[in-house]
Amino acid sequence: MKAIQTGSKFQIFDDSIKAYDDLPAVTFDIGYTRDEGCFLIRRRDIRISEKCYGIHLAKADKVLESYKRFGRSLGVILSGDKGIGKSLFAKLVCIRAIENGYPVIVVDACYPGLARFLESIDQNCVVLFDEFDKTFSKNRDHDDQAALLSLFDGTTGGKKLFIVTCNELYGLNSFIINRPGRFHYHFRFDYPTPDDIREYLRDKLEARFYGEIERVVEFSRKISLNYDCLRAIAFELNTGAPFKEAIADLNIMTTETEEYEVYLYFDNGRSVHNLHYSTNLYDYDGCMTLIHFYDNDGKFVLTASFDKGSMTYDISKGKVVIPASGIKIKAEKDDDDYYDDDDEDDDDVAAPSVKKQSFCGAKVLYMTFAKRAARNLHYLV
Repeated sequence: MKAIQTGSKFQIFDDSIKAYDDLPAVTFDIGYTRDEGCFLIRRRDIRISEKCYGIHLAKADKVLESYKRFGRSLGVILSGDKGIGKSLFAKLVCIRAIENGYPVIVVDACYPGLARFLESIDQNCVVLFDEFDKTFSKNRDHDDQAALLSLFDGTTGGKKLFIVTCNELYGLNSFIINRPGRFHYHFRFDYPTPDDIREYLRDKLEARFYGEIERVVEFSRKISLNYDCLRAIAFELNTGAPFKEAIADLNIMTTETEEYEVYLYFDNGRSVHNLHYSTNLYDYDGCMTLIHFYDNDGKFVLTASFDKGSMTYDISKGKVVIPASGIKIKAEKDDDDYYDDDDEDDDDVAAPSVKKQSFCGAKVLYMTFAKRAARNLHYLV
């Protein structure tokens, strides 16, 4: 039997009770009952069973070194779309933290009094809020995140390392974004690059299927592939299915738009561009698609109609290309600047000319699409 005194109150527990001056360096979940309030539950320690790609290891070490040097709590935001490494990076930091003697507390529910409970833990520790924007609501009538702002300020309790993952930045309180006093770091995660994809597939594929890797890379130029997609693709390729067959069956076709840098090239070396053009290159219904182009001074100069059905992937350029036969242009200047040998009208959505088109005397060569880094805020992980 153990008798525990709190003030003048004594409580009786069995011999399994243990007392600690500090929390041990293990992983905890938050529990809650109406009578007891919040409490900690020991859980299985976080593990990683897959290889980390990119610069995750270096960034994880940077976070922990900064935390050691900080004289107060340190906050880290991990943002980006699903399946591109946010949770994996958070797990990596948590594993390194336990190796350095810090307990880890995983928060996956919004409980009454949560902020006060976490503030009462008077020691260095890591607090992980996974999918923070989903767990803690933010709206005009009720803002669960606002109740945590004083906690994130780090003015009470022990020095803590707060890690917040979120899919949508608009789901975060405005007093969290752009507030380095609360959250010192914000790592924005991007989709795997072609080199990341090659490295991943060489790790996951049997060597006899390496010939399919460049087809996956080519596909990734048109649609963003996260690591969940790559894992599924690798599984299918290892069954012997060619990529074209595998991708037709997998549940990874996009229904959303991507943002591209689009350039239209002429035979005199001139080009015009649209650096923030959003479209879904796979949403092809046989109709022409319009796009406006600008010169290097940002002046609007012409409109082009293009046929998505004519797009190809040019490995030498590393981009999706639409040839001149799939493009029809209309200048926004005088008629002398634009001509088309066909007698058809110049309606923007007319079928593309298969003969000669020019702008200021130069013939259209081709149009290229290159995916932009996803909503690049500063740097990408």
